[in-house]
Amino acid sequence: MHAPLPLPVQLAWLIPLYGFSGMALSLPWASGWIKRNGPRPAAYLNILVTLLAVLHGSVVARMVQLQGPAHLSIPWFTAGDLHLAIGIDLSLTNLAALELVTLMSLIAQVFALGYLDKEWALARFYALVGFFEGALSGVVLSSNLFMSYFLLEMLTLSTYLLVGFWYAQPLVVTAARDAFLTKRVGDVLLLMGVVALSAWAGSMEFTDLYSWAAEARATGGITPLAGTLVGLGLIAGPMGKCAQFPMHLWLDEAMEGPNPASILRNSVVVTAGALVLLKLMPLLQLSPVATDVLLAVGTISAIAGALVALAQVDLKRAFSYSTTSYLGLVFIAIALQQPGIAVLLLFSHGLAKALLFMSVGSVISATNCQDLTELGGIGTRMPATCSAYLVASAGLVGLLPLGCFWCYGLGVQALLASAAPFAGVLLLTNLLTALNLTRVYRSVFLGDPLPKTRRTPEVNWLMALPMVSLTVLVLLTPLLIARLDPVPGIASFSPAVGVAVAGSGLLGVGIGTAIPQDQFWSRSIVQPLRRVQDLLAFDFYTERFYRATIVALVSGLARLTDWVDQRLVNGLVNGVGRLSLQSAENLKLGVSGQLQSYVLTVIVAIVLLLASLSWLAGGLP
Repeated sequence: MHAPLPLPVQLAWLIPLYGFSGMALSLPWASGWIKRNGPRPAAYLNILVTLLAVLHGSVVARMVQLQGPAHLSIPWFTAGDLHLAIGIDLSLTNLAALELVTLMSLIAQVFALGYLDKEWALARFYALVGFFEGALSGVVLSSNLFMSYFLLEMLTLSTYLLVGFWYAQPLVVTAARDAFLTKRVGDVLLLMGVVALSAWAGSMEFTDLYSWAAEARATGGITPLAGTLVGLGLIAGPMGKCAQFPMHLWLDEAMEGPNPASILRNSVVVTAGALVLLKLMPLLQLSPVATDVLLAVGTISAIAGALVALAQVDLKRAFSYSTTSYLGLVFIAIALQQPGIAVLLLFSHGLAKALLFMSVGSVISATNCQDLTELGGIGTRMPATCSAYLVASAGLVGLLPLGCFWCYGLGVQALLASAAPFAGVLLLTNLLTALNLTRVYRSVFLGDPLPKTRRTPEVNWLMALPMVSLTVLVLLTPLLIARLDPVPGIASFSPAVGVAVAGSGLLGVGIGTAIPQDQFWSRSIVQPLRRVQDLLAFDFYTERFYRATIVALVSGLARLTDWVDQRLVNGLVNGVGRLSLQSAENLKLGVSGQLQSYVLTVIVAIVLLLASLSWLAGGLP
């Protein structure tokens, strides 16, 4: 007989509802029902309920750490043999991800109070962030594939609304539309996989799906083609959420939204998408082809994302492509059945990338500029922002003793034995990331002040406090990893591997320091080098390729359909209508008012009808 679960654990299903309640509490101000005291009460209420979510999650995580994982099942619909329930999986990994989501949401909301200080739609922003947080928390805790899909759809909607927050700007509307449609492609393919699995496995619980997949592999209960199609459908959804090739362009355009939303999008949204893929990892073994595709997607995203970031002159876009690159490494780890490394990399990257975007937001808030060619010399003027950038950069690259050093070390050590080329991908990505971070640091914080950076005071305390707090948290990441470490010791790799990881990061810093940099000649006058810069700056012309192929094909089909509708369908219908009208006009002339004419017409029609029937009857055998 099992002991009853503690009350905080039993009420863990409330944690996603904290975010949704924040959204509901913000509606009176967001809708304009309350105008007298401005929108700030909505912000305070959201911060309060998010703080409750952080505290509740911490208590549950502590109890689960002491007593072991727990599972909650909440029935919500029963009809005959159909039983539907909301499943919540309270494992240490899920709760750590939940704490990351709620804590980053809390920090971003406090940061937004300073960043959006004069924003007239502040209440609407906090309502959207509450919706965002609730969907993210539900995705992390869900033990059911259908519920995960449903919450991912909510996440897609909230991304669309947050990216399009400043909807009066045409570029923002375009970015929100593209982000929504790109994610929808992955979501539709994921839905196909979900429907197929529900028919075959008869259950959507991840544990039941694992049992079915193991039995299907053992008995050959699923054909290789079906397994491949299901596997490709399952990885398509996370690919869209994590901005992986070829569905990566949306994250770059999503930078048009407010920076506090970018903090969440680049740290925890992509983490939630990768966690869904992590839960699906046993199902991907149904198809070697799906695993190979996952490896190819992760490798291309990791290397190409890091290369494209090097040619960006927009401050936010220079790091959005870095997010694509790091999630590519996570995809490689999942494809190679290394879940522990994937989890640690997600955790370390999420904290450091959130801090990096906070420092970026501080620079944009102080200068009203995010063009690297117009920034410079603000390192001494904004010491807290500069320190946050340096700590975040050190946390992202393999710098001893911060977070990603241990993640890279474990990854390289594990992959050297079984997949050595992918260990090289990790080291190359680390080098390119360090190079990009050094390049941006020199452009923004070093050099002489430019016209837009001559008056750049440090940001207000509402932005500085969460930024400094997260700086300390990033410095403590190794201790947090040691608490969550699923392998025996975070330093369980050889000294040679440690030297290789640290060396790749230092080499990237050295190259970034040595290359000449002139902000007024950001594009080289050497034609071959300029072509390479343009190739990377325009993301290998991926958007142009899409316009020339997929967009052109869809537009052509749309024009063809429109022609068929206008010429054939409408032409046929309009022709029948004109014929009817003309017939009515002609018949109108035959109306004389003489009864004998009508009777004669009816008799003639009857005679002709009977004659026709007699002739037909005579011709039959």
